[in-house]
Amino acid sequence: MDYDVKDLNLAGEGRLRIEWANQSMPVLNLIKKRFAREKPLDGVRMALCLHVTTETGSLVRTLKAGGAEVWVCASNPLSTQDDVAAALVKFDKVPTFAIKGEDTETYYRHIQSVLDPAPAMTMDDGADLVSTLHSERPELLDRVMAGTEETTTGVIRLKAMAADGALKYPVIAVNDANTKHFFDNRYGTGQSTIDGILRATNRLLAGSTFVVCGYGWCGRGVAMRAHGLGASVVVTEVDPLKALEAVMDGYRVMPIAEAAPLGDFFCTLTGDINVIRAEHFKQMKSGAIVANSGHFNVELDLPGLARLAKSRRMMRPFVEEFTLAGGRRIYILGDGRLINLAAAEGHPSSVMDMSFANQALAAEYVVKSRDELTLGVHGVPREIDDEIARLKLKAMGVKIDTLTKEQQKYLSSWEMGT
Repeated sequence: MDYDVKDLNLAGEGRLRIEWANQSMPVLNLIKKRFAREKPLDGVRMALCLHVTTETGSLVRTLKAGGAEVWVCASNPLSTQDDVAAALVKFDKVPTFAIKGEDTETYYRHIQSVLDPAPAMTMDDGADLVSTLHSERPELLDRVMAGTEETTTGVIRLKAMAADGALKYPVIAVNDANTKHFFDNRYGTGQSTIDGILRATNRLLAGSTFVVCGYGWCGRGVAMRAHGLGASVVVTEVDPLKALEAVMDGYRVMPIAEAAPLGDFFCTLTGDINVIRAEHFKQMKSGAIVANSGHFNVELDLPGLARLAKSRRMMRPFVEEFTLAGGRRIYILGDGRLINLAAAEGHPSSVMDMSFANQALAAEYVVKSRDELTLGVHGVPREIDDEIARLKLKAMGVKIDTLTKEQQKYLSSWEMGT
């Protein structure tokens, strides 16, 4: 079995951490039990390009229980948990290609490694796997029945590919499931981003000004958690509706050019490029801390900051100091990459339980519907979304009402009014 991980001696620790995370993933565990009986993915070769975390370990085990043959690589150079990667190789016999801190060349070599077996399905987080497959390995496209995509950035890229006629197989947008983005993006990103910033800096948020760039579901979550810890939150946006929502939620809203001199902390969560640029770094106060929790580090104009800097040095793990003219200092966290995975452990497992339940059931749906799926980006079927929500509520011990026959009739008729 081919693999490339940092150190197999870390496998024991990784196995324990996967087991710990798995205890908070009841929905995925129920799916795993059924998959073990029914084998809905029997013989399906799957290439996974995901953050190699403890929760991903549980997903991999679920897919294998369903009969899938799985290859794994990282979807971000800094998001791998090396002990988990080692455990997947040593104990689960899964070919894994992921090393925390790998350079760009190694990152893309690892993507090629999971494509080499000619997968029938892709499971992506950010669309680098799909993009590489289409641009560099087109001879493999005919073997792929479909794929799934985990995150907002990837869905945006895939929809652009589909609009250009470049996407050559169907992809399920797992990110767009309600049981994914309402919880993973808001509560998962909200908590884990703040966790990463605090682990990296050990700074106090209370009394600070915290600038959130982008008020999508991830931005909402970070703003909510920063406010809860006592920060004064400023939101920057380009979408008038989201900006209005931020105002109504009680936050100050302004352009980034106006927010730059005010912020003590900055965090981008937009999925776009150069959200904070050189002209904004020039306006920041000395000691400003800048992080990104969008998928790629291009949200920060790091080359522009490097050109402004007179010197730079690592102050502590995941904290790089850039000294500008006049002695002002700007701190970039985690090389501008996903700070919740660079400096922390990513989303809590109870949140990823729903996200990866969507991935597992979407994979099953793809196999069952392969002949009906058309080219393009598709949503997760409503029945899958509802089933995951039902199972999660059951696991939490929460009961809800059901409609009476009279209520069902009323909602389906037009004759009855006041």
